[in-house]
Amino acid sequence: MKILAIDTSSMVASAAVVDDDKLVAEYIINHKKTHSEQLMPIIEQVLQSCGTSIGEIDAVAVASGPGSFTGLRIGAATAKGLAHACGIKIIGVPTLDGLAFNLPYCQGIICPIMDARRNQVYTALYKWDQGSFYKLKPYCAMAISELLEDLRIRGERVVFLGDGVPVHRDIIKNVLGDRAEFAPRNAGRQRASSIAELAMEALRRGEGQSGDAFVPFYLRKSQAEREYDKKHKPENTV
Repeated sequence: MKILAIDTSSMVASAAVVDDDKLVAEYIINHKKTHSEQLMPIIEQVLQSCGTSIGEIDAVAVASGPGSFTGLRIGAATAKGLAHACGIKIIGVPTLDGLAFNLPYCQGIICPIMDARRNQVYTALYKWDQGSFYKLKPYCAMAISELLEDLRIRGERVVFLGDGVPVHRDIIKNVLGDRAEFAPRNAGRQRASSIAELAMEALRRGEGQSGDAFVPFYLRKSQAEREYDKKHKPENTV
């Protein structure tokens, strides 16, 4: 089975093709061009480089969120279009799962953090145990200070990765000291190959959905939605 995977949940844009357990090709770009400009050329390049046509793809996988609202919408729209055109399923893979999966068989807690601004991060906690990858803490948007207090209490070694690391590295080191480690650069950002591997496992379990049914996982409302809710919040009445 062949899967085309895409990740546009952050500034990094990535596409990959896997064939069963083999990573056939991957393309990653971390540049300020918009995803709307570069995603389709990346997809075309990765397919061309491995001699695969879009008609040979069995499913399309996409990083489903959380992340950049605009990036998630571009990824979702592209995946929906490909799925509809080819009559194949979409497999949504949570962005944080994909990030954590960049560190296979890592010892200690894996903590992906994505910058959510205002000293908040999108995060979850993961661990490997006897070859199994599982979640210790569910997906959430929370203050970095609250996350670090949770990790301090747990008392374990923690490996951080994601675009929240350069933003919050100093406070992480101040709170956790030597128990805090950071993923190497090649593993510290979103990779479509990790999305593809997790999607392949899901496809084998019979998971997936139609393009019409798929929606991104935003985790929290956009800034515009929050401001609208605040503006239209009913006043308390006596």
